[in-house]
Amino acid sequence: MFAAAKFKKHILTESPRYCVTKDARLWNNRGIVKTKSETHPLPLADLPTGIPAVIAGIHTEEALHQRLQALGFRTGKLIEIIRRARFSGPLQVRIGTTDVLLRKTEAAQIMVRPV
Repeated sequence: MFAAAKFKKHILTESPRYCVTKDARLWNNRGIVKTKSETHPLPLADLPTGIPAVIAGIHTEEALHQRLQALGFRTGKLIEIIRRARFSGPLQVRIGTTDVLLRKTEAAQIMVRPV
């Protein structure tokens, strides 16, 4: 039992080191792109397939906003539509190395700027 408590303490003291890089940024924020383009944001649902874009804002209710952030959707991240389903079906979106399927109504609430 003493060894288990010691092991648990070791995990708690070691885990924060793996989340932060040298300059104190989280490892999953490396894909943030800052653009100087003055183009107006458009909904993700209107972005053509295969064109990379940067997330300009997420205008959803709180529950969906938290879910999207957990999946990696953050302002400034690079995003691309891989393919669209027929008959107003879901969109396959790539953000970083993750592919996510979004409903068209959810994608319309995410504003992006083409790069």
